[in-house]
Amino acid sequence: MISQVADAREVDDAVSSGSCPSGGRLAGDAVHAAESLGLLDLFGDSFVRDPYPWLDRLRAEAPVHQDPGTGLWLVSRHQDIRRALLDTDRFLPDNAQHAVTPLPVAVMRVLVRAGFTLPPALANNGSPSHAGLRRVVMRFFDARSVAAAVPMIERIADELLDRLPDDGTELDLFVPFSQILPCRVLMELLGIRGVDPATLIAWSDAALELFWGRPPLARQLELAELVAEFHQWLSATVRDDDAPPGSFVRALADHRLPDGTPLDAATAVAACFFVFVAGQSTTGQLIATVLRTALTEPGVWQRAAEEPGLAEAWVEEVLRREPPVTTWRRVTAEATRLGGVELPAGAQVLLMLMGSGSDPAVFPDPERMCPGRANARRHLAFGAGRHLCPGATLARTEAAVALRAAARRLPSVRPADPAAEPPMLGLLSFRAPLRVAVERPRRP
Repeated sequence: MISQVADAREVDDAVSSGSCPSGGRLAGDAVHAAESLGLLDLFGDSFVRDPYPWLDRLRAEAPVHQDPGTGLWLVSRHQDIRRALLDTDRFLPDNAQHAVTPLPVAVMRVLVRAGFTLPPALANNGSPSHAGLRRVVMRFFDARSVAAAVPMIERIADELLDRLPDDGTELDLFVPFSQILPCRVLMELLGIRGVDPATLIAWSDAALELFWGRPPLARQLELAELVAEFHQWLSATVRDDDAPPGSFVRALADHRLPDGTPLDAATAVAACFFVFVAGQSTTGQLIATVLRTALTEPGVWQRAAEEPGLAEAWVEEVLRREPPVTTWRRVTAEATRLGGVELPAGAQVLLMLMGSGSDPAVFPDPERMCPGRANARRHLAFGAGRHLCPGATLARTEAAVALRAAARRLPSVRPADPAAEPPMLGLLSFRAPLRVAVERPRRP
């Protein structure tokens, strides 16, 4: 996203200058590979539909490759990605939420009028304040809190399945189930009120598309209006003295920074912005992928309803092979060497998390879905180190509950059209099916 908005032209220049690096030196053998990979389009239909051939080529031919379309250095090997995630002195998180597509002045004016500002808080925060803010978040998402929330997650899943229409043979499980479930769970866990789930989902999805997509100007303007509404609602919520005790907003209000001062409202809004987007949009994407893959893999749907541990194991394999968060960004603090390539200071690095889960050096037969594989959790779908996703346990749990509940309540469904490819979300860092169409047997 954007760290500060004070003047439309000033911020537009800042976003533009921060998005495309230059410099760096390719190792000799990588020059030809870089030329042959020049047709790669990270937003193109070919990559979004089937990224694996491209990821395989990157790992084999140019494991650290500068993409000419974005200027980003693509890092595709598991060992290199893990090193960058763990080395927080050389690979900084400062650019993790920058807009991928530079925002035109007209779009920036929409955000400026709304007072939009997102200072570093969580994913893009490398300062000493990060650890304390992370602890606030983890109070709501640690293993004990998630375990206590399982009955609530199961209740909401059953409620949503009860509401599915019963007047036809075809259903889409994406919007009424995959999307709504994590949104409602998040609202209950964090004590969110004053907004309906559909609105929160629309705001969150708009933020993802605006800041991680490549939309045309007209679409950017539409998205900016929604993001501005989101930010204004968050700002009002954070400043509300009546935030309920035990809520996330109240916890932020009570938090103190390392120097003892209260957390400022702008940073509290930034923390909410990240948690609300990550806590429901990306989890909804994970659930959609889990359901779709379980439906297409013979036997998994039927077994997931009753076989202990299968739903959890399937979720882990989906996270390894088809994570909803496909990439994440870092910027080099100084000149450094990674994967045999010299990177200059300020190099914008794109860590290909999806590619790391298919690295044959770590995962034998990576293209095969093998629930229960011994090293499944070596994937990097949630990152690693100090910025490991704080909602990882909740996301895993929600996806497993969703699969088990849907398989139990809809035992006879099958893909509506097995040969048809669903529309896909294809943003720089997010990929998932936008439809999970199933068919029920016709009633006699």
